[in-house]
Amino acid sequence: MKAVQMIKPGAEPELREVSKPAPGPGQVLLKVTAAGACHSDDFVLNMPAENFPYPLPMTLGHEGVGVVAEVGQGVSSVTEGTAVAVYGPWGCGVCHFCARGLENYCSRAIELGITPPGLGTDGAMAEYLIVDDARHLVPIGDLDPVTTVPLTDAGLTPYHAIKPSLSKLVGGTTAVVIGSGGLGHVAIQMLRHLTPSRIIALDVTEEKLAFAKEVGAHEAVLSDADAIANVRKITGSDGATAVFDFVGYQPTIDTAMGVVGAMGDVTIVGLGDGVATAKVGIFAQPYEVSVRAPYWGARDELMEVLDLARDGVLDVAVERFTLANALDAYRKLAANDLRGRAVVVPE
Repeated sequence: MKAVQMIKPGAEPELREVSKPAPGPGQVLLKVTAAGACHSDDFVLNMPAENFPYPLPMTLGHEGVGVVAEVGQGVSSVTEGTAVAVYGPWGCGVCHFCARGLENYCSRAIELGITPPGLGTDGAMAEYLIVDDARHLVPIGDLDPVTTVPLTDAGLTPYHAIKPSLSKLVGGTTAVVIGSGGLGHVAIQMLRHLTPSRIIALDVTEEKLAFAKEVGAHEAVLSDADAIANVRKITGSDGATAVFDFVGYQPTIDTAMGVVGAMGDVTIVGLGDGVATAKVGIFAQPYEVSVRAPYWGARDELMEVLDLARDGVLDVAVERFTLANALDAYRKLAANDLRGRAVVVPE
């Protein structure tokens, strides 16, 4: 079968011919119908060789949707022919966090060497994918695989980030979204549907700001040296109630901390360069500000996101690629030249 694989750090991935996998006991083989390319992939592709943590070659793609093609011994909860989405942050299934569906925070994953598909284990950017356990599959019914596959990360991650702030985002409050790309444009739609807050989007070009307003932002502000002052002109002395940074570089984190108001939330979602930090201290930000750096989301939250899609709440912008031109998707991703998400569909 064909698969898009990372061969070495710092190099472009390659489209290669590899053996079709077979499911072992407890595993499920999916025929992939759509796979998503994400900035996390670009981050992994450019990690330094001396610190690279995963075995290579590795098939990319931590966003996956497919049809059950074959089940391994002992699997009875899913049947062949069922269309499913893959819950990506796999865990041990039995620790305190996994027992609550929070496998994204599994306390034993590192100890046991458990990694997500495409981020340590062969992923969905191929014709077939092995899923380690049927519990990581969520039926999608008649949802379109192409527009559904980004929801497994670009939908689940912002949803998980937004949920803890929902009780604060009441009438008269302001939510700021920094970065209106793959995750940010979905977050704007979620905030518009789930809260009565005024939504301010920040990005680096007028084109991206126009896109943010298309998907529901009330205000759009250029993310530059004047961003804090310009956002404060809108929020006044109250500042923002919640700020969601989907970029994660030092300038955007500094902007987030500069626009948040007392008792507000700052949620840093974007990977950025992996080293940027928020300065926190008694005089470093307004009183009682909470700062979080969440990771992915819970299994039940993926179900909730898919329900939002069924209700017509989410309109995910996608650019479609075949496996044959999947490398173009990664090139556009690296150049920040995508409007929304890149989705690869096997021929």
